[in-house]
Amino acid sequence: MRERRGYGEGGKRLAGGIICLTALAAFDQLTKYLAYRDLFQSGAEAFVLIPGVLEFRYLENRGAAFGMLQGCSWIFGVFALLVILLAAYVYLRCPSGRHHLPLRVAMTGLAAGALGNLIDRLFRGYVIDFIYFSIIDFPIFNVADILITLSAAILVVLIAFVYRDEDLVWKGRGGR
Repeated sequence: MRERRGYGEGGKRLAGGIICLTALAAFDQLTKYLAYRDLFQSGAEAFVLIPGVLEFRYLENRGAAFGMLQGCSWIFGVFALLVILLAAYVYLRCPSGRHHLPLRVAMTGLAAGALGNLIDRLFRGYVIDFIYFSIIDFPIFNVADILITLSAAILVVLIAFVYRDEDLVWKGRGGR
């Protein structure tokens, strides 16, 4: 019987990662477009989802998290690109299997969030933020920020409590 040619395990894993990365970044961009259309263009000050708790408010963030370092967009663009490249490197070197799946998921979320905000910086010159927790007066953020924060939290938990040093040392291309 003839051997079937295909992408193999590594190719499927890479294709899956690219699909997830693209879908997450596209979802982020869709939500930002909807915020722009339904809040900014309509002139609405806010859309209250849960009174006293959660609102959608349009904000053009030209700085980093919470509006720090306004006007330094190029620095954050370079940093986002480095995060994406580092996440891709770890994803590609990470061994296959269930044990390292949470690490691959975290890398995908981290890269997708960085990509979503990088797209804004490149094409708009600012990042659209729109999610506001009024109950705690938390700074306005977006889906990409959620992806970055959750992925970073997952990484901290994985490194602190799940993986041992030898779980994070890989040899050869694509891990072992």
